[in-house]
Amino acid sequence: MSRIGKKIVVLPSGVKAELKDLSLVVTGPKGSVAVLVHPKVHVNIAEKQITVDVEHTENKLEKSLWGLTRSLIANAVLGATSGFEKKLEINGVGFRGAVAGDKITLSLGFSHPVEVRVPKGITAAIEKNIITISGIDKQLVGEFAAKIRGLKKPEPYKGKGIKYIDETIRRKAGKVMKAVGGK
Repeated sequence: MSRIGKKIVVLPSGVKAELKDLSLVVTGPKGSVAVLVHPKVHVNIAEKQITVDVEHTENKLEKSLWGLTRSLIANAVLGATSGFEKKLEINGVGFRGAVAGDKITLSLGFSHPVEVRVPKGITAAIEKNIITISGIDKQLVGEFAAKIRGLKKPEPYKGKGIKYIDETIRRKAGKVMKAVGGK
């Protein structure tokens, strides 16, 4: 049995869930999120709670789909109530960013500014070299944050680049420090 799959997802007040064909639509104060449900997974919506089940609990594929579907539904409920947020930090001399409409313009030490279009359903803000990406879809927020970070990953010698706020960069000693005998 799936330990995650058999947990019940509780719907907070103000959140509605309805099953349409193979899609579960969760609507809350922040908006609505749709979750695709695999045909082998059964979703039951009762009074303010959602349960997920499969026919063959010993089948490895169905067991993994069971836990995955329950996690996706829980993330949809959380996103519809409070939303998700990722924060990135821009480090480096002359590195900066600005938001104009649905585009983020970043100066990252290249010969040209880098422009990135913000996907629909996500909001981006930049304050003091900190990029805040927020939205109701956890996957979309994380994917866009990873795309922004991938433009200029932090390097280990000076720590320049774009990193997550809670990320720590393992610093390396340069060749000058190694020649002198430092670590």
